[in-house]
Amino acid sequence: MNAKSLGIFGLLVILFVFMVLMTSDPWTDIFSSTFLQSNNIENLLRRVSMYGLLGIGVAFVIITGGIDLSVGSIVCLAGCLLGIFLQVDYRPAALFDVHLATQENNSLVVHENAVGRFDVGDKLRMYRGRQPALLTVKDIEAVQLKDREGKSLGIGTVMTVEGLLRDEDSGQVAKAFDVLDFGQVVGDQPAWVELAGVSFRLAVRDRVSFFHPTLGQKDLVVHSASQSGDITRVDLSQPLGDRFSKEWMAMPTERRQRMAIPLAIISVLGIAGFLGLLHGLLVTRVHLQPFVVTLCGLLIYRGISRWLVNDNPVGFGIEYKETLSPLGSGKLSLFEWSTADGSQSFGIPYPLFVFLTASGVAVIFLNLTIWGRYMLALGSNEEAARYSGIRTERITILAYVICTVAAATGGILFALDSGSISPSSFGNFYELYAIAAAVLGGCSLRGGEGSIFGVIAGTAVMMLLNNLILLLKIPDRLEFTIIGLVILMGVTLDETVRRIAARRRAMKSAQT
Repeated sequence: MNAKSLGIFGLLVILFVFMVLMTSDPWTDIFSSTFLQSNNIENLLRRVSMYGLLGIGVAFVIITGGIDLSVGSIVCLAGCLLGIFLQVDYRPAALFDVHLATQENNSLVVHENAVGRFDVGDKLRMYRGRQPALLTVKDIEAVQLKDREGKSLGIGTVMTVEGLLRDEDSGQVAKAFDVLDFGQVVGDQPAWVELAGVSFRLAVRDRVSFFHPTLGQKDLVVHSASQSGDITRVDLSQPLGDRFSKEWMAMPTERRQRMAIPLAIISVLGIAGFLGLLHGLLVTRVHLQPFVVTLCGLLIYRGISRWLVNDNPVGFGIEYKETLSPLGSGKLSLFEWSTADGSQSFGIPYPLFVFLTASGVAVIFLNLTIWGRYMLALGSNEEAARYSGIRTERITILAYVICTVAAATGGILFALDSGSISPSSFGNFYELYAIAAAVLGGCSLRGGEGSIFGVIAGTAVMMLLNNLILLLKIPDRLEFTIIGLVILMGVTLDETVRRIAARRRAMKSAQT
């Protein structure tokens, strides 16, 4: 550990003590400190973990003499991609796209052949459409559909229906089922319903949409389901409600997850690695400045994120509440205690385990492998490193790949922690936190210097400063002012140390 790293660790200790004293009332009673409350410490550890991943990634690029300004946009893109890859849809058993519905002659035309899927007397409901009433099938016939120019659109179905209240030229229509019998929650027994004619086997986490002509609609999650002949019994995870009766209709929907969780995470990290490869190639082969390449990346990836989700927030809802979401927002509880305000607990946030694993790998890579030494040599003197036989282009590319993969990992954790990603603001200015943490941790912007331990301490200092602003009620408008001053202080200190070291080397040379 070099002198810079020791200095930042000393600053971290001083800042920690200052925070404890300033948030104690009276200041001599440290046990009353707001800073030391379990939820604040947990939140601080979580934030240090997620921002620390970004700082470690940027540190590798800075060590090689480069810079990456696209970190925040990579975080946003990773979060949006994860939300897209893990999107969950619920589709009814028999669902057909509406081609045309005409109220005047009670005609409903759908794409594909629905004969055999719908029968005379079936109840239909517009799914994600504007039709408020149930439709009853009176007649059904398969036909050849054509557009206005007479071009064939394939096989379709024309149905004569009762209950059509308006014309339609879009939407979807699905079959609704009568509730044969039902039961409310009794003790440990869940609420249940019996339906007839469901064409697919319901599974755990599927849903049943219940609707009533006047009482509205509710979507309930399937706890378990069993089938006996044509009758399907569905146990539900939520109660039916006191106003539920056999007048309600049911529409079972099947849960369809776009990707498996491991495949989605690997895909996000793979795309991030490809972007890092692209950055490295533009810097080494096209000979563009890293500042320009990553600044363009900052703008491009932000724009792609907004375009992918149509500038709308994307999230996970409750779909992954017990599976993936705890990785970002959960914790490993260690102990609990009772207070006057109720029980409290303290645990280790799960992101901290990811961060410690990544930090350990980074320390080994940078200090104990030949590639880490190559990176330090490249940052110190690229030309000398090239003449010594180091494949400098490959090492530069590797640094950018590590940076984008680390940023995407952090982006996944940020997304899971927040639960919702707004592409216009998610990840904004995160690159400033990452660069500030790396510079404070002893990474020289000229390259060739840096340590992972220093970056960890630098990240902790940045998060403590952020926490100080919150707990001491300093206007949050000053947050970026403080970040700017911290970066300026770090660069000034780096320049001062460099000059002092140069003078000492010159004096030793003169003496010899």
